[in-house]
Amino acid sequence: MHCVIFAGGKSSRMGEDKALLPFGGYSSLAQYQYERMKKVFLHVSISTKSVDKFSFTCKSIEDPKDTDTFAPTAGLVASFDALQVKKIFVLSVDSPFIDENIIKTLIKADNDSLDAVIAKTKQGIHPMCGIYHSSLHVKLQEMLQNDNHRLRELLTKSKTEYVCFEDETLFANLNHPHEYQEALARLQ
Repeated sequence: MHCVIFAGGKSSRMGEDKALLPFGGYSSLAQYQYERMKKVFLHVSISTKSVDKFSFTCKSIEDPKDTDTFAPTAGLVASFDALQVKKIFVLSVDSPFIDENIIKTLIKADNDSLDAVIAKTKQGIHPMCGIYHSSLHVKLQEMLQNDNHRLRELLTKSKTEYVCFEDETLFANLNHPHEYQEALARLQ
């Protein structure tokens, strides 16, 4: 299965591109995630608005040029277009504590009759941690064309398996500067 790390967001709450913030001994959060995922997956790419924004060597998938959205729908469409695979594992660049056990549990829950397998905790679903099947490609293209980027709505209307996890802290997103600082401290 191919892993795609999503690093094409606006990072408006962070105030700067969070994918480029230093993390875990790497020059950027994107590089940290890329190197971690290469230990789990044979094929790893980064979904981004611009393929030349990273200072390290990686496989990148650029969002469609004809869209100005920063939503993951653009990255999902571009990923399925570029990779031509039946399914992809997606992970947000700002979720650095998602571990191999979570990934393996999600993969184990997957089967070909599904459209998606998504992580869930008491706080809700985590659409950017899971498996998307190419059976959703056309729906994602339509959503992108209609400027509709509600992945939760898509998942609710599709054959989605939600896998529950207890530890909320592993699903922490680094959206604000204080969350980034807390994550840096947590790594120590």
